Amino acid sequence: MSIKDQLQDDMKSAMRARDKERLAVIRMLMAAIKQREVDEGIQLDDAGVLAVVEKMVKQRRDAEAQYREADRNELADAESAEISVLENYLPAQLSDTELDAIIDRTIADNEASSMRDMGKVMGQLKGKLAGQADMAVVSQRLKAKLQ
Repeated sequence: MSIKDQLQDDMKSAMRARDKERLAVIRMLMAAIKQREVDEGIQLDDAGVLAVVEKMVKQRRDAEAQYREADRNELADAESAEISVLENYLPAQLSDTELDAIIDRTIADNEASSMRDMGKVMGQLKGKLAGQADMAVVSQRLKAKLQ
C-alpha cells in the first residue's frame, strides 16, 4: 500500500472517529502533496511523498523551537502534536550506532579524507538515509568525522 493510499484510509478513519486534530494534519499533508504534484506536473511516488512529509516535520520542529523560545508553550504543544501525526508516515529512524556505521561505510567507499569530500559523501548519504535520519544531524556527524 502506498503512502498516499494510507493517508486516504487514515483520513477516513479520523473522520469516523471525529478526531479533528489528526484529520486537520492529514488534510494539510494531502494538500501539500497535491500542491507539489500540481506545481511539478507529476504524480509523486512514495519517495516524493516522504520528501514532503520530511519537509513538513522539519518546518514543525523549527516552529516548535521558536515558540518555546518565545515562551508560547500552547502553540509549541500544537506543533508537537502535528509532528507526532506526521511521523507516523516516516520510516523508522535509525539509531545512533546504525547511523554512524552507515556514515563510516560511505566515507570508506568514497575514500573521503577531508572536508573537500563532504559534498560527495552527503549526496550519497541523502539517497541512502531518506526519511530514516535528520540530515542536519547526519551533516554534523559527517563533518566531525572528516575534520
